[in-house]
Amino acid sequence: MVTDTIKTYSRKRHAVADADTRSSGYWGKRVFDLTISLFIIVFVLSWLMPIIGLAVILSSPGPALFVQIRSGRNGRQFHCYKFRTMFIAPRHNHPFRQASPDDPRVTPLGRLLRRTNLDEIPQFLNVLLGNMSLVGPRPHPIELDAQYWYKLPGYARRYDLKPGITGLAQVRGYRGAVMNPLMMKHRVRYDRFYIQKASPLLDVSICLQTLAAMFTGNTDAF
Repeated sequence: MVTDTIKTYSRKRHAVADADTRSSGYWGKRVFDLTISLFIIVFVLSWLMPIIGLAVILSSPGPALFVQIRSGRNGRQFHCYKFRTMFIAPRHNHPFRQASPDDPRVTPLGRLLRRTNLDEIPQFLNVLLGNMSLVGPRPHPIELDAQYWYKLPGYARRYDLKPGITGLAQVRGYRGAVMNPLMMKHRVRYDRFYIQKASPLLDVSICLQTLAAMFTGNTDAF
């Protein structure tokens, strides 16, 4: 059962027998991440994040940031930052549920942030901390990892690299909630392709496509 599997995900590091711990992407990827992230934080996020954070707090009761444990490179867990896009739920043991179209848990402002990818920008802090990269496989909630880690062949290979704020799968239409195993299979296929072909040129291309999606709106997010 998924519930039993999740218990193994409480450790700081998964027992990932089939992950290649030597994979780190192309030479200079960390330099690329730090250079772009520092530029964006200093010249954009230094004023944009306080504005969005205040808007989140004013739009619904609760904190500006949503912090969730996600799986990082080689299964190491870390705290992933996002702007809060949902109403605060009562403190009960609710089963894990991904966001869905017209989800009543999502605030009106949250829908806008999700559609424009702006809810993800606090993850530039994760990049500075070394938990994430600008481009890479998106980090999934541990409940999704529990469902697919051993069930879907090659799933654990997603974590051969640091997870990214954006990725090849996302700009190819597999962003947002994963509604069925077939969608996850396609996402993993794109993630593994990226891990094999990662390069500065590919990262720049993915970043530009993500930027374009921010202005046009992302129909896969809700």
